[in-house]
Amino acid sequence: LLRTRTASFLSALVSPSFDPTTFLTTHFTPSTPRITEHGPPWAAASRLPFLGHTFAGLDGCLTYFLLLAATLETRWGEGTFPAGEDGVVVDAGASADGDAEEGEGGPRGVVCVVGKAQFASKRTGKAWAESFIYRLSGFDDEGRVGHWEIWADPLSAWEA
Repeated sequence: LLRTRTASFLSALVSPSFDPTTFLTTHFTPSTPRITEHGPPWAAASRLPFLGHTFAGLDGCLTYFLLLAATLETRWGEGTFPAGEDGVVVDAGASADGDAEEGEGGPRGVVCVVGKAQFASKRTGKAWAESFIYRLSGFDDEGRVGHWEIWADPLSAWEA
């Protein structure tokens, strides 16, 4: 289930018709979805406001997408995510830090995937290629994501 739902999540993310609201309501748990793009607080304070903060709830996660879209252009390409099962690591029984109630019946499962894309600064137009890691965790019984964490190269965005 987690592998299939992750493939759907990634496909929707790179779709030319991507809509943040539909994405969130389809692929995230309805109660408390969370998105965290890890990065230094000093970068978030001035030029990269989507970094270093966990956006929670539907409105908070929509804010993440608005801040990201106002700052960067993402250029997904063929091969952004690995084809097949090779590039996705799934542990259905694991819990990530911060997932609520790790016991019986609580959110479970961790999926990690590596991706690559080109990004461009909306402020300067400067573009760069980057690899990144996603960790999806806190899945509900329907395989919807509770927490999406992103590790990327924020200094490339800072320099752009």
